[in-house]
Amino acid sequence: MSESGPSFFAWCDAAQTLDAFLAALSALVDPRLPICVRKDGTLTDTTSMDEAVEMIRSEFAEGPAGGALFDVMLSASKRIFPCSAYCYTEEAGRDVSAGPIDMSTCDQRRFLCSYLELAWGRGPRSIEAEAAVAWHLLRDDLEDLLLRLCAPDASGRVRTGACTNGGDWIAPVRMCATYNADARDIARDLALSWLQRHDKEMVSRNAGLSLEELRARVEAAPAGARVPLKGGSERAHSLSRETVLKALATPPSALLEALEAAAAPDEAWRAAEPRAREILALTSQIAETGEGPPTWAVHTDTRAHVRFLRKHAPFHVRRLAGGGVILATHPFRSLWPLWVDALFSLGLMP
Repeated sequence: MSESGPSFFAWCDAAQTLDAFLAALSALVDPRLPICVRKDGTLTDTTSMDEAVEMIRSEFAEGPAGGALFDVMLSASKRIFPCSAYCYTEEAGRDVSAGPIDMSTCDQRRFLCSYLELAWGRGPRSIEAEAAVAWHLLRDDLEDLLLRLCAPDASGRVRTGACTNGGDWIAPVRMCATYNADARDIARDLALSWLQRHDKEMVSRNAGLSLEELRARVEAAPAGARVPLKGGSERAHSLSRETVLKALATPPSALLEALEAAAAPDEAWRAAEPRAREILALTSQIAETGEGPPTWAVHTDTRAHVRFLRKHAPFHVRRLAGGGVILATHPFRSLWPLWVDALFSLGLMP
Protein backbone atom coordinates (compact mmCIF):
# COMPACT_ATOMS: atom_id res chain seq x y z
CA MET A 1 0.00 0.00 0.00
CA SER A 2 1.29 3.42 -0.93
CA GLU A 3 1.64 6.11 1.67
CA SER A 4 -1.02 8.80 1.83
CA GLY A 5 -0.83 12.07 -0.01
CA PRO A 6 -0.83 14.63 -1.46
CA SER A 7 -2.13 16.64 1.50
CA PHE A 8 -4.57 19.54 1.19
CA PHE A 9 -5.08 22.33 3.74
CA ALA A 10 -7.65 25.05 4.33
CA TRP A 11 -7.77 28.00 6.74
CA CYS A 12 -10.82 29.80 8.06
CA ASP A 13 -11.87 31.59 11.26
CA ALA A 14 -12.14 29.23 14.21
CA ALA A 15 -15.86 29.91 14.61
CA GLN A 16 -16.47 28.68 11.06
CA THR A 17 -14.17 25.66 11.01
CA LEU A 18 -16.82 23.00 11.52
CA ASP A 19 -19.27 24.51 9.03
CA ALA A 20 -16.48 24.89 6.45
CA PHE A 21 -15.45 21.27 6.98
CA LEU A 22 -18.99 19.93 6.64
CA ALA A 23 -19.58 21.99 3.49
CA ALA A 24 -16.41 20.54 2.01
CA LEU A 25 -17.51 17.01 2.87
CA SER A 26 -20.81 17.55 1.08
CA ALA A 27 -18.89 18.61 -2.02
CA LEU A 28 -16.36 15.79 -1.77
CA VAL A 29 -18.15 12.61 -0.68
CA ASP A 30 -19.52 10.31 -3.37
CA PRO A 31 -23.13 9.83 -2.14
CA ARG A 32 -23.32 6.32 -3.60
CA LEU A 33 -20.71 5.03 -1.16
CA PRO A 34 -20.52 4.88 2.65
CA ILE A 35 -18.67 7.43 4.73
CA CYS A 36 -16.64 6.26 7.70
CA VAL A 37 -16.74 8.59 10.73
CA ARG A 38 -14.42 8.49 13.72
CA LYS A 39 -16.56 8.53 16.89
CA ASP A 40 -15.42 7.77 20.44
CA GLY A 41 -12.18 6.26 19.19
CA THR A 42 -13.84 3.87 16.74
CA LEU A 43 -14.77 4.06 13.07
CA THR A 44 -18.45 3.85 12.11
CA ASP A 45 -19.76 3.41 8.56
CA THR A 46 -22.92 5.13 7.44
CA THR A 47 -24.64 5.75 4.12
CA SER A 48 -26.44 8.81 5.49
CA MET A 49 -24.70 12.15 5.20
CA ASP A 50 -27.07 13.57 7.80
CA GLU A 51 -26.02 10.87 10.26
CA ALA A 52 -22.34 11.44 9.44
CA VAL A 53 -22.77 15.18 10.04
CA GLU A 54 -24.33 14.62 13.46
CA MET A 55 -21.53 12.25 14.51
CA ILE A 56 -18.85 14.70 13.32
CA ARG A 57 -20.54 17.58 15.15
CA SER A 58 -20.63 15.53 18.34
CA GLU A 59 -17.00 14.46 18.04
CA PHE A 60 -15.83 18.00 17.25
CA ALA A 61 -17.74 19.40 20.23
CA GLU A 62 -15.89 17.00 22.53
CA GLY A 63 -12.56 17.89 20.85
CA PRO A 64 -9.89 17.96 19.71
CA ALA A 65 -11.02 17.08 16.18
CA GLY A 66 -13.67 15.60 13.94
CA GLY A 67 -12.91 13.53 10.88
CA ALA A 68 -14.02 11.03 8.29
CA LEU A 69 -12.81 8.56 5.67
CA PHE A 70 -14.69 8.65 2.38
CA ASP A 71 -14.55 8.16 -1.39
CA VAL A 72 -14.41 11.03 -3.87
CA MET A 73 -15.36 10.96 -7.52
CA LEU A 74 -12.61 13.01 -9.14
CA SER A 75 -14.23 15.40 -11.59
CA ALA A 76 -11.65 15.29 -14.37
CA SER A 77 -10.53 11.65 -14.52
CA LYS A 78 -13.74 10.18 -13.06
CA ARG A 79 -11.65 8.02 -10.75
CA ILE A 80 -13.17 7.09 -7.41
CA PHE A 81 -10.56 7.81 -4.81
CA PRO A 82 -10.36 7.25 -1.02
CA CYS A 83 -9.53 10.25 1.17
CA SER A 84 -9.35 11.15 4.84
CA ALA A 85 -10.13 14.60 6.24
CA TYR A 86 -10.10 16.27 9.66
CA CYS A 87 -11.03 19.56 11.27
CA TYR A 88 -9.48 20.76 14.52
CA THR A 89 -10.83 22.87 17.35
CA GLU A 90 -9.21 26.26 17.92
CA GLU A 91 -7.23 24.98 20.89
CA ALA A 92 -5.98 21.90 19.08
CA GLY A 93 -5.30 23.85 15.90
CA ARG A 94 -2.65 25.94 17.62
CA ASP A 95 -0.43 22.89 17.82
CA VAL A 96 -1.30 21.21 14.51
CA SER A 97 0.71 22.27 11.47
CA ALA A 98 -2.00 20.85 9.22
CA GLY A 99 -4.92 22.73 10.80
CA PRO A 100 -7.55 23.87 10.98
CA ILE A 101 -8.77 21.67 8.10
CA ASP A 102 -6.74 19.07 6.25
CA MET A 103 -7.33 16.24 3.81
CA SER A 104 -5.14 13.55 2.24
CA THR A 105 -5.66 11.01 -0.49
CA CYS A 106 -5.10 7.49 0.83
CA ASP A 107 -2.87 6.20 -1.98
CA GLN A 108 -0.20 8.62 -3.12
CA ARG A 109 1.22 6.56 -5.98
CA ARG A 110 -2.18 5.88 -7.53
CA PHE A 111 -3.31 9.49 -7.20
CA LEU A 112 -0.09 10.75 -8.83
CA CYS A 113 -0.60 8.37 -11.78
CA SER A 114 2.65 6.60 -10.93
CA TYR A 115 1.54 3.53 -12.85
CA LEU A 116 -0.07 3.88 -16.27
CA GLU A 117 -0.98 1.75 -19.26
CA LEU A 118 -0.04 3.87 -22.26
CA ALA A 119 -0.21 3.39 -26.00
CA TRP A 120 3.05 4.47 -27.60
CA GLY A 121 2.00 3.92 -31.21
CA ARG A 122 4.82 3.97 -33.73
CA GLY A 123 6.93 6.56 -31.96
CA PRO A 124 9.87 5.86 -29.66
CA ARG A 125 9.58 5.73 -25.90
CA SER A 126 10.17 9.10 -24.21
CA ILE A 127 10.69 9.57 -20.48
CA GLU A 128 9.89 13.25 -20.89
CA ALA A 129 6.63 12.57 -22.75
CA GLU A 130 5.55 9.97 -20.19
CA ALA A 131 6.15 12.45 -17.39
CA ALA A 132 4.13 15.06 -19.27
CA VAL A 133 1.28 12.58 -19.70
CA ALA A 134 1.21 11.94 -15.95
CA TRP A 135 0.94 15.66 -15.23
CA HIS A 136 -1.81 16.13 -17.83
CA LEU A 137 -3.81 13.33 -16.18
CA LEU A 138 -3.23 14.71 -12.68
CA ARG A 139 -3.47 18.49 -12.85
CA ASP A 140 -7.22 18.97 -13.08
CA ASP A 141 -7.87 16.40 -10.34
CA LEU A 142 -5.42 18.12 -7.99
CA GLU A 143 -6.97 21.54 -8.55
CA ASP A 144 -10.46 20.06 -8.28
CA LEU A 145 -9.76 18.59 -4.83
CA LEU A 146 -8.19 21.83 -3.59
CA LEU A 147 -11.22 23.81 -4.77
CA ARG A 148 -13.77 21.40 -3.32
CA LEU A 149 -12.00 21.58 0.03
CA CYS A 150 -11.52 25.36 0.07
CA ALA A 151 -14.46 26.67 -1.97
CA PRO A 152 -17.29 24.10 -1.93
CA ASP A 153 -19.83 26.93 -2.03
CA ALA A 154 -19.98 30.72 -2.31
CA SER A 155 -19.69 31.35 1.44
CA GLY A 156 -16.05 32.45 1.28
CA ARG A 157 -15.39 30.89 4.69
CA VAL A 158 -11.98 29.60 3.66
CA ARG A 159 -9.61 32.48 2.87
CA THR A 160 -6.58 30.48 1.84
CA GLY A 161 -5.40 26.91 1.37
CA ALA A 162 -2.63 24.83 -0.13
CA CYS A 163 -1.45 21.43 -1.30
CA THR A 164 1.85 19.56 -0.90
CA ASN A 165 3.25 16.11 -1.42
CA GLY A 166 4.29 16.15 2.25
CA GLY A 167 2.21 16.13 5.40
CA ASP A 168 2.69 19.65 6.81
CA TRP A 169 1.52 23.08 5.75
CA ILE A 170 4.88 24.70 5.14
CA ALA A 171 5.83 27.97 3.38
CA PRO A 172 3.31 28.50 0.55
CA VAL A 173 6.06 29.06 -2.02
CA ARG A 174 7.37 25.58 -1.15
CA MET A 175 3.96 23.98 -1.74
CA CYS A 176 2.82 22.59 -5.09
CA ALA A 177 -0.44 24.57 -5.06
CA THR A 178 -2.08 27.43 -3.19
CA TYR A 179 -5.59 28.85 -3.11
CA ASN A 180 -6.58 32.40 -2.21
CA ALA A 181 -10.24 33.35 -2.04
CA ASP A 182 -9.33 36.89 -3.14
CA ALA A 183 -6.75 37.19 -5.90
CA ARG A 184 -5.87 40.63 -4.56
CA ASP A 185 -4.29 38.84 -1.58
CA ILE A 186 -1.83 36.85 -3.70
CA ALA A 187 1.16 38.48 -1.94
CA ARG A 188 -0.04 36.69 1.21
CA ASP A 189 1.75 33.59 -0.09
CA LEU A 190 5.09 35.41 0.04
CA ALA A 191 4.49 37.00 3.44
CA LEU A 192 3.38 33.71 5.02
CA SER A 193 6.42 32.01 3.53
CA TRP A 194 8.66 34.64 5.08
CA LEU A 195 7.11 34.23 8.52
CA GLN A 196 7.29 30.44 8.35
CA ARG A 197 10.94 30.46 7.35
CA HIS A 198 12.16 33.45 9.38
CA ASP A 199 10.08 33.29 12.56
CA LYS A 200 9.67 29.49 12.47
CA GLU A 201 5.93 29.82 12.98
CA MET A 202 3.30 27.47 11.59
CA VAL A 203 1.52 28.85 8.53
CA SER A 204 -1.84 27.97 10.07
CA ARG A 205 -1.20 30.43 12.91
CA ASN A 206 -0.73 33.40 10.57
CA ALA A 207 -2.83 32.47 7.54
CA GLY A 208 -5.75 34.65 8.63
CA LEU A 209 -3.78 37.85 9.21
CA SER A 210 -4.64 40.83 7.02
CA LEU A 211 -2.06 42.05 4.53
CA GLU A 212 -1.45 45.04 6.77
CA GLU A 213 -0.73 42.79 9.74
CA LEU A 214 1.53 40.60 7.64
CA ARG A 215 3.42 43.66 6.39
CA ALA A 216 4.00 44.81 9.97
CA ARG A 217 5.33 41.38 10.92
CA VAL A 218 7.76 41.37 8.00
CA GLU A 219 8.87 44.95 8.69
CA ALA A 220 9.76 43.94 12.24
CA ALA A 221 12.60 41.77 10.92
CA PRO A 222 16.10 43.32 10.64
CA ALA A 223 16.87 45.15 7.40
CA GLY A 224 18.62 42.90 4.91
CA ALA A 225 17.39 39.68 6.54
CA ARG A 226 17.01 36.69 4.20
CA VAL A 227 15.61 33.18 4.47
CA PRO A 228 16.87 30.20 2.43
CA LEU A 229 14.56 28.55 -0.07
CA LYS A 230 15.49 25.48 -2.07
CA GLY A 231 14.13 24.49 -5.43
CA GLY A 232 14.41 27.88 -7.11
CA SER A 233 16.28 28.75 -10.26
CA GLU A 234 20.00 29.42 -10.21
CA ARG A 235 19.14 33.11 -9.79
CA ALA A 236 17.61 32.81 -6.34
CA HIS A 237 18.08 30.48 -3.41
CA SER A 238 16.72 32.87 -0.78
CA LEU A 239 13.99 35.40 -0.11
CA SER A 240 14.75 38.80 1.41
CA ARG A 241 12.70 40.94 3.75
CA GLU A 242 12.91 43.80 1.25
CA THR A 243 11.57 41.66 -1.61
CA VAL A 244 8.53 40.65 0.43
CA LEU A 245 7.82 44.26 1.40
CA LYS A 246 8.11 45.39 -2.22
CA ALA A 247 5.74 42.62 -3.31
CA LEU A 248 3.21 43.65 -0.66
CA ALA A 249 3.38 47.20 -2.03
CA THR A 250 2.97 46.08 -5.66
CA PRO A 251 -0.52 46.23 -7.23
CA PRO A 252 -1.99 42.70 -7.10
CA SER A 253 -2.89 42.91 -10.79
CA ALA A 254 0.79 43.40 -11.66
CA LEU A 255 1.80 40.43 -9.50
CA LEU A 256 -0.80 38.20 -11.14
CA GLU A 257 0.18 39.25 -14.65
CA ALA A 258 3.84 38.57 -13.85
CA LEU A 259 2.96 35.15 -12.43
CA GLU A 260 0.92 34.31 -15.53
CA ALA A 261 3.80 35.31 -17.80
CA ALA A 262 6.26 33.29 -15.70
CA ALA A 263 4.02 30.22 -15.93
CA ALA A 264 4.83 29.68 -19.62
CA PRO A 265 6.24 26.15 -20.16
CA ASP A 266 9.99 25.98 -20.70
CA GLU A 267 11.69 24.64 -23.81
CA ALA A 268 12.13 21.10 -22.46
CA TRP A 269 8.44 20.80 -21.66
CA ARG A 270 7.36 22.24 -25.00
CA ALA A 271 9.59 19.69 -26.74
CA ALA A 272 7.89 16.84 -24.86
CA GLU A 273 4.33 18.07 -25.44
CA PRO A 274 3.65 16.81 -29.01
CA ARG A 275 4.63 13.23 -28.16
CA ALA A 276 2.71 13.39 -24.87
CA ARG A 277 -0.46 14.52 -26.64
CA GLU A 278 -0.05 11.76 -29.22
CA ILE A 279 0.23 9.15 -26.46
CA LEU A 280 -2.79 10.63 -24.64
CA ALA A 281 -4.89 10.57 -27.81
CA LEU A 282 -4.00 6.95 -28.62
CA THR A 283 -4.59 5.82 -25.04
CA SER A 284 -7.97 7.61 -24.93
CA GLN A 285 -8.94 6.03 -28.24
CA ILE A 286 -8.34 2.56 -26.82
CA ALA A 287 -10.29 3.37 -23.66
CA GLU A 288 -13.28 4.60 -25.70
CA THR A 289 -13.35 2.10 -28.58
CA GLY A 290 -11.27 -0.86 -27.42
CA GLU A 291 -9.25 -0.57 -30.61
CA GLY A 292 -5.78 0.78 -31.23
CA PRO A 293 -2.10 -0.03 -30.79
CA PRO A 294 -0.84 -2.17 -27.89
CA THR A 295 -0.43 -0.55 -24.47
CA TRP A 296 2.60 -0.84 -22.22
CA ALA A 297 3.01 -0.54 -18.48
CA VAL A 298 4.79 2.69 -17.51
CA HIS A 299 6.04 3.73 -14.08
CA THR A 300 6.23 7.51 -13.89
CA ASP A 301 7.90 7.67 -10.46
CA THR A 302 11.34 6.50 -11.58
CA ARG A 303 14.30 8.77 -10.89
CA ALA A 304 14.33 9.97 -14.47
CA HIS A 305 10.62 10.83 -14.53
CA VAL A 306 10.75 12.53 -11.13
CA ARG A 307 13.86 14.50 -12.08
CA PHE A 308 12.17 15.80 -15.23
CA LEU A 309 8.99 16.79 -13.38
CA ARG A 310 10.90 18.52 -10.58
CA LYS A 311 12.79 20.64 -13.05
CA HIS A 312 10.34 21.19 -15.89
CA ALA A 313 6.71 20.61 -14.84
CA PRO A 314 4.81 23.75 -15.89
CA PHE A 315 2.92 26.07 -13.61
CA HIS A 316 -0.74 27.01 -13.84
CA VAL A 317 -2.20 30.33 -12.72
CA ARG A 318 -5.97 29.91 -12.62
CA ARG A 319 -8.17 32.93 -11.99
CA LEU A 320 -11.48 31.80 -10.53
CA ALA A 321 -14.90 33.18 -11.40
CA GLY A 322 -15.52 34.20 -7.80
CA GLY A 323 -12.42 36.40 -7.70
CA GLY A 324 -10.01 33.86 -6.25
CA VAL A 325 -6.86 32.34 -7.71
CA ILE A 326 -5.05 29.02 -7.72
CA LEU A 327 -1.33 28.61 -8.36
CA ALA A 328 -0.36 25.02 -9.13
CA THR A 329 2.38 22.72 -10.36
CA HIS A 330 3.17 19.02 -10.07
CA PRO A 331 3.49 17.72 -6.47
CA PHE A 332 7.12 16.79 -7.17
CA ARG A 333 7.85 20.51 -7.69
CA SER A 334 7.30 23.69 -5.67
CA LEU A 335 5.90 27.11 -6.63
CA TRP A 336 9.13 28.90 -5.70
CA PRO A 337 10.61 28.93 -9.25
CA LEU A 338 7.37 30.53 -10.50
CA TRP A 339 7.62 33.26 -7.88
CA VAL A 340 11.32 33.79 -8.58
CA ASP A 341 10.74 34.46 -12.27
CA ALA A 342 7.74 36.71 -11.59
CA LEU A 343 9.59 38.75 -8.96
CA PHE A 344 12.65 39.13 -11.18
CA SER A 345 10.49 40.32 -14.07
CA LEU A 346 9.05 43.05 -11.83
CA GLY A 347 12.47 44.07 -10.56
CA LEU A 348 11.61 43.06 -7.00
CA MET A 349 14.55 40.72 -6.51
CA PRO A 350 18.17 41.95 -6.44
